[in-house]
Amino acid sequence: MNKTKLIIVREFSERVRKKSFIITTLLMPLLMIGLMVAPSLMMMYGGGEQKQIVVIDRTGVVAENLTPTPEVQYIEHNDLSIQDACRIYGEQSGVFGILYIGSDIEARDSVTLISNSSSTPVIEESISKQLNEIVKRNKLAELGYDVDSLERVMQSVETNIDIRTRINNGTGDMEAMESSSSGINYALGMILGMLLYMVIILYGQMVLTSVVEEKSSRVIDVLVTSCTPFQIMMGKILGIALVALTQIAVWAVLIISASKFLIPALFSAEVAASNDMMMQALVGTLGDTGYIASLFAYLILFILGGFLLYASLYAAAGSAVDSVQDGQQFNTIIMMPIILSLIIMMSVFNDPNSPIAFWASIIPFTSPIVMIARIPFGIPTWEIIVSLVTLYLSFVVVAWVAAKIYRIGIFMHGKRPSWRELGRWLRM
Repeated sequence: MNKTKLIIVREFSERVRKKSFIITTLLMPLLMIGLMVAPSLMMMYGGGEQKQIVVIDRTGVVAENLTPTPEVQYIEHNDLSIQDACRIYGEQSGVFGILYIGSDIEARDSVTLISNSSSTPVIEESISKQLNEIVKRNKLAELGYDVDSLERVMQSVETNIDIRTRINNGTGDMEAMESSSSGINYALGMILGMLLYMVIILYGQMVLTSVVEEKSSRVIDVLVTSCTPFQIMMGKILGIALVALTQIAVWAVLIISASKFLIPALFSAEVAASNDMMMQALVGTLGDTGYIASLFAYLILFILGGFLLYASLYAAAGSAVDSVQDGQQFNTIIMMPIILSLIIMMSVFNDPNSPIAFWASIIPFTSPIVMIARIPFGIPTWEIIVSLVTLYLSFVVVAWVAAKIYRIGIFMHGKRPSWRELGRWLRM
């Protein structure tokens, strides 16, 4: 074990001293917080300046009923032709564009927006919504209806029902039940799943590259004079695993600190004054330090188990080849279940308790990514425990198999082994 510890310390210290590791470790939490908070910030503060639009109305009844909105201000100029309007209100005029309405507003291509710069869906939707409403009112008036009375009736019966989701705790006390939001659960599951995917891929391939480099430079031949191949393999895997866990631990401390102090300070006033349930739920979730800490605890457990499992395969693949390019054959095969996990993860968001989501979160080669994506949806604890136990037991088996390939592969040079030869190494 002392020899294994020396290899772990070497692998760990070699990587954590790199500037790329330090920069990534410090910047990633900011990126993660930004990804979670940015949508709400954009909704609150992302409105653009009001655009001025010149209206040329050939119907004679539409332009006068257009009302300004936070997005658009209308300037009526029915006396201008299209040619004159384009010349007068060009790019240098400060006007956003020209809205031309033909005499038959419902005819094809009758309404045209001529913009001096790129238009946006928000502006077009604002204009279209008003035009549709004006045409509808005119049609009702032509049929003899009192439009103002109809509007008052519609406003009196208009209803907006907000659904608050809570998780049943078996007591029937709604105040004691934990609140939930499917949108926030989706975002958290996506972020955690993608983070775990990147860690397994990046650090797993780091194991493969490290083994190949030491084998090609014959450093491995010196190491085996003092350590067994199994000690070298496990030292390398655990050392790089410790690098990944260190990075996650730093992220956890920074994000939990932000959850405890930064989020309440920045958003408490806005949330108190806002009726946006999504914003309230998001800030409530991000400000729940205990919940964020529990997510990171699960993330560390599944990252460690998933990395150990796949790193064993990467180490075996690296020992069997002489160059990183040759290792791509095995790398593609190793990545297939990881990519499958991502595909299944997308279906988890539709139904986190479906049979495919359940079994994919138990099968060890897909469980790390799929299970971590399910956890924000509040799945039973026993499923998480079964998934973890199965994952770590599978690592023991896979590490034993990988070690049989590793102890022979590190001494083989000159050609890439066939699958039949790999099978023969396993039987030796």
